[in-house]
Amino acid sequence: MLNLAVFVSGRGSNFQSILEAISSKVLEAQVKSVFTDKESCGAMEIAEKYSIPVYSISNTDKPGFISYKEVSELLLKQQVDLIVLAGFLKKLPDTVVDEYENRIINIHPALLPCFGGKGMYGMNVHRAVFNSSAKVSGATVHFVDKIYDNGKIIAQEAVDISDVGSPEEIAERVLKIEHKLLPFVIKKISEKKVVISENRVIVH
Repeated sequence: MLNLAVFVSGRGSNFQSILEAISSKVLEAQVKSVFTDKESCGAMEIAEKYSIPVYSISNTDKPGFISYKEVSELLLKQQVDLIVLAGFLKKLPDTVVDEYENRIINIHPALLPCFGGKGMYGMNVHRAVFNSSAKVSGATVHFVDKIYDNGKIIAQEAVDISDVGSPEEIAERVLKIEHKLLPFVIKKISEKKVVISENRVIVH
């Protein structure tokens, strides 16, 4: 059984896809906690429905928020095996990345290494893809390192966007892929079928 901590900033649709994979027995895992940089967001409501503890985190001292030092202590206490960034818009501190090297994954709504980096999230990504006139887009799950969207790519899936009329249409198509790809990668990690070999990530 894989113990997960999910970090999220928005409505939590990818978080929901993980919970559905667990509920349907496709994925043998347990979400021990949810962390968000918001005071309130859709993902918090989902967590409450499933009775999963939720913590708001901040780099600065804010009422109702905990520090990243406290986050590290909670992750250790909860025996978290894997941190999943499912639409989390903040950069994790280097200390957390060091503590969980190759045990933090992120879902990105484009085919990295294109359309990634600081500020490239959500509709910002899909607008950039649309304006580039790219004919394909997709989703990427990658390990997290100390640079935005830079870690080794674990899995990707592409989708044809040659006929779209707006960034919103791209977002809709890509989101469907995200909801499949993220639980798939977590499942492979839980089965120890994700291996780093000769600077590449192999998924068996």
